Amino acid sequence: MAVELPAETSSGLRASHADRDQVVDVLTGAAGDGRITAEELDERVAAALSARTLGELAVLTADLPQEADAAPAKDVVRIEQQYASATREGRWVVPRRLEIVCAWGNVTLDLSDAVITHDTLDIDLDMCGGTLRLLTRPGVVVDADSLAIGHSKTKVRPARDPEAPVVLRVAIGGQLSMGKVEVRPPRRWFGK
Repeated sequence: MAVELPAETSSGLRASHADRDQVVDVLTGAAGDGRITAEELDERVAAALSARTLGELAVLTADLPQEADAAPAKDVVRIEQQYASATREGRWVVPRRLEIVCAWGNVTLDLSDAVITHDTLDIDLDMCGGTLRLLTRPGVVVDADSLAIGHSKTKVRPARDPEAPVVLRVAIGGQLSMGKVEVRPPRRWFGK
């Protein structure tokens, strides 16, 4: 998660808005992972937004592990299928927008360990006869009020920790007929 300065770059060079935004994204992800507290997040984001140089920004993420294996987040990802199921779980990178077209199948998006690099996720749903299941974690807020439903049902349960800082706002829109949207935290298993 640490922001690396290119070898040829001096830490005294002026930071751009994009440099500051990248650090804020990294800090938000670290808070979502539980690596820094909400108070630390507020302090570091304020410092990042007022940073003048790349060196000042690098200090803010120096104690966070690097995510070299994580692929860059895409702006739009499309899931299209019929009579099948699709699952995104583990350390997958959450895009800014998901387009889901599904007929008589299920889609599960597990956000509990996902790499969150944007503060919003827009889901454009076109589903008939299936289930969209979102497994959330503290700090993920889901709004399904813009979803047009016909002979369908939505069930949105909040995350277990309502005091957690918001790291991702998910807006579900589009249409759902003869299906279901279920939003909930992952199930707890005894002994874990």
